[in-house]
Amino acid sequence: MDVLSILAGMGKLLLDPVTILYIFIGAQAGIIFGMMPGLTTTTALSLLTGLTFSLAPDKAIAVILGAYVGSVTGGSRSAILVNIPGTPAQAAVCLDGYPLAMQGRAAEAIGLSVTASTIGTLLGFICLALFTPLIGTAALSFGTYEFFWLAVFGIVIAGSLCAPKDPIKGWIAGFLGLVLMSVGDDTIHAIDRFTFGWSALSGGFALIPVLIGAYGIPEVLGSVRKTQHLAIQTNVGRVVPRFREVLSHKWIILRSSLIGIIIGIIPGVGSDTASWLSYFTAKKASKTPEKFGRGSIEGFIAAETGDNACIGGDIIPTLTLAIPGSAPAAVLLAAMTIHNLRPGPLLVAEQPEVVGQIIAISMVSTLAVFILSLLWVRQMVKVLLIPRHVLMPAVFIICVTGTYALSGRLFDIYVMFAFGLIGVMMNELDYPVAPLVLGFILGPMAEDNLRRGLMITAGDPTPFFTRPVSLVLFLMLVLSVVWSTSLGRWIGSRLGGRAPT
Repeated sequence: MDVLSILAGMGKLLLDPVTILYIFIGAQAGIIFGMMPGLTTTTALSLLTGLTFSLAPDKAIAVILGAYVGSVTGGSRSAILVNIPGTPAQAAVCLDGYPLAMQGRAAEAIGLSVTASTIGTLLGFICLALFTPLIGTAALSFGTYEFFWLAVFGIVIAGSLCAPKDPIKGWIAGFLGLVLMSVGDDTIHAIDRFTFGWSALSGGFALIPVLIGAYGIPEVLGSVRKTQHLAIQTNVGRVVPRFREVLSHKWIILRSSLIGIIIGIIPGVGSDTASWLSYFTAKKASKTPEKFGRGSIEGFIAAETGDNACIGGDIIPTLTLAIPGSAPAAVLLAAMTIHNLRPGPLLVAEQPEVVGQIIAISMVSTLAVFILSLLWVRQMVKVLLIPRHVLMPAVFIICVTGTYALSGRLFDIYVMFAFGLIGVMMNELDYPVAPLVLGFILGPMAEDNLRRGLMITAGDPTPFFTRPVSLVLFLMLVLSVVWSTSLGRWIGSRLGGRAPT
């Protein structure tokens, strides 16, 4: 893929006002979802994926990418005004955003938030445009054996990073996703597995009910269970920041953008890690670290820029290797798969214009979120006044509607509730849901390539460990497992280093 492909995708997008309209619709929906405490980016994308099932692929991706960018940016609204992060990525924003609002600087904080997040997101997507061709070309050397290890590596990494204090819980969740993926007819011999004679299970579980159930239902129930009495500031003044205010923080924005991009490329980490790491890096480099946590503009901008720059980094491995960089990227991967767009090296090599169009949609989504955030900030802030007992039933209806729209089967609604129950139980037991979903998504990739590789070699597993790239991936997998366990902490302490947490 070259620059011409990106320009061709951008040109096609600019000549299609309907797609641009869908981008703005998705961006507005994402901002509203993001600013509502308890409704995460993953929840927003899961619900919208179900509702966009009947749209053309480019229109559906336009809505989802617009919502992706919008929800991450919109999450700072409640963080600033209510001291509750709209999404987990905005937890670091609360530290200085809410104190700024209490000082009467809410408008300034919102304006800087929108500007810094826009710059960070654009820089992330520029890296997406630059690095996607390189990674895609390198990934063309991957074969059956390498793709098997990639799938397993992605699940293990997600388990390790989503449950850093107890990675075994994350690996169990990923393994559970693999088991649930295997329900139904296998893809090679069409033999029933774990159906227990129930014909409805022959086709397995559809991805949309799994996503909405695992993420949407626990969020709805969790929000209903919590009684919140919030003092919300809905009056804001001048929002658009002055150019010199932004320019005075240029090095913080660039540094935080770089951190967000790098963290995003690592599968399973997510924008919340990028936000915290950017915040602490800014505090270490600041001449006035004592102001952090009390209304520091530096810390506020660093957190906002880092989590938004992470979006472009998340999408890089999603497009080039079909390994999501985060839970929202996993939903994006699922949406692309549903619309017959197969992320991976073949998509980059065979359909570069599609990749170019996705990058173009991403950049236009960033501009759409910037415009909407500045135009409607006063009106959108009032959405926070909607009572929880009114909002949550509406979200629940969206969950059911999105699930039923997939195929018009009541069975999918039952699946949604079943996975919702699993999600609630996992949350209560402190098991991460993201590895389960990732295991469910990457399970077919792991199983198909494992069986295909063994069929090629008549049952000999040697090539899985002797081919150069396969061996490197296997060793990285082993190192990741060892370093995430107590053995890794013991080794780190013996070497005099810092033990991983």
